[in-house]
Amino acid sequence: MTFLFRAVLGFLLVKLATLLVNLACFPALGTPVRASRHPGARHPSDRHRSRPHPGERHPDAPPQPSVSLLVPMRDEAATLAQFLPAMLSQAGVSELIVLDDQSDDGSAELAHSILANSGRANSGRTSSAAVRLVRGTPPPAGWVGKNWACAQLAEVASGDLLVYCDADVQLAPGAIEAVLQAMARQRADVFSVFPRQLTGSLGEALLTPLIDDVLLCFLPFGLLSVDVPAAATANGSLLALNRRALAELAGFAAVRSEIVEDVAIARRTRQAGLTLGLALGADLVRTRMYHGYRQAVTGLGRGLLGVTGGSRLRLVAAAGWHLAAYTLPPVAALGRRRWLVPFGLGLAERLLVGLKCHPRAAWQAILTPLCPIAFLPVAAQALRGQQQWKGRSYP
Repeated sequence: MTFLFRAVLGFLLVKLATLLVNLACFPALGTPVRASRHPGARHPSDRHRSRPHPGERHPDAPPQPSVSLLVPMRDEAATLAQFLPAMLSQAGVSELIVLDDQSDDGSAELAHSILANSGRANSGRTSSAAVRLVRGTPPPAGWVGKNWACAQLAEVASGDLLVYCDADVQLAPGAIEAVLQAMARQRADVFSVFPRQLTGSLGEALLTPLIDDVLLCFLPFGLLSVDVPAAATANGSLLALNRRALAELAGFAAVRSEIVEDVAIARRTRQAGLTLGLALGADLVRTRMYHGYRQAVTGLGRGLLGVTGGSRLRLVAAAGWHLAAYTLPPVAALGRRRWLVPFGLGLAERLLVGLKCHPRAAWQAILTPLCPIAFLPVAAQALRGQQQWKGRSYP
């Protein structure tokens, strides 16, 4: 037990050290700053000019690229009425294109109605983007459905910058502008946002916040700016890339069979020598990825094996190790008080991740010892030969 104790303690200390670095360095989207010469200052020659209207660009500001906001949609009738209007109101967007990926729950009809009504009420919108609905075609052999939908969107989009946004992502006013500014600050060719994870059940709270934990405790943000190709990840919930990067990466055809296409794109980005950018969504980009524990298990399990490099042995070992690191300490502490140290470190880790990503949900740190147990069905799901998601099967 002495060796195990030291191993667990060392593991948690390394993760906590990485987390502390990211607490200071990992960027989060903030309120977009309007273009001006100097924030808060006016040039003497502007004394007799009228104050610019909020959101109006300064005449000396560099031109912004045309932006296509692209929404791949499959069976999202339950979320469209809540999230699509917010996408329609985003400033800085040249066009909004929704692609119906063979939905059979009425998503296409609902999206058409929302887009049509937005056109009739155009005067009340803050965005003058052109909007349209595209009917997708069935994925060819060897293609994952979402990757094929994204490829089709790239073909019909006209913007210089393509911003892919899942239909279940909630965009606050100014979110896309904030994405563009963060992408420019990081000089990123490919940029993605990790949305704030919203949960509506205990099962979801046990699983979905682990995405943020893995990001902040295993990837020091500073590695993105140095030549470390392995330091690559992305989130397909909101993914932005320019036309040049898309061409250099050979488009979505290069990741056609990848279930975890966002991570595959990130790795190809680093391998190609392009710049990868990341940010947390904070209050501007939020999502509830799954509704209920069962859906979270299915959704997370379908892509987990790809994240571990396709190694089933590595996946099983990781699941067992996290039981030892987070579930064992409070049990072992009943007999040996020294185990209170790793127990406290595990709680502190989850608390700090929560405070960084979703302060109102930081109380979920008390669930830390239960998370590895709740994760076991996810690992079992990932080990299956076939994965099912929204009516489609994936090997």
